[in-house]
Amino acid sequence: MADKNARFKDNIPGKYYVDDSCIACDACCVEAPKFFAMNDNDGHAYVKLQPTTPEDMKDAENALAACPVEAIGNNG
Repeated sequence: MADKNARFKDNIPGKYYVDDSCIACDACCVEAPKFFAMNDNDGHAYVKLQPTTPEDMKDAENALAACPVEAIGNNG
């Protein structure tokens, strides 16, 4: 489970975030490219846009479910 106290500073403020357990697998970026991006310099994903609509939330939740190390949280 993701730890909001270990979230990357790259994440924009809001409910969703990526924490320091990210392994840069790119699954979230593939699943929801509108909301997730890779920081190629530091080797991790981050939330670039917070979802606002029910459809957006579904995409973000699909990315959360696709994360193999549970580095995405939705309790930010």
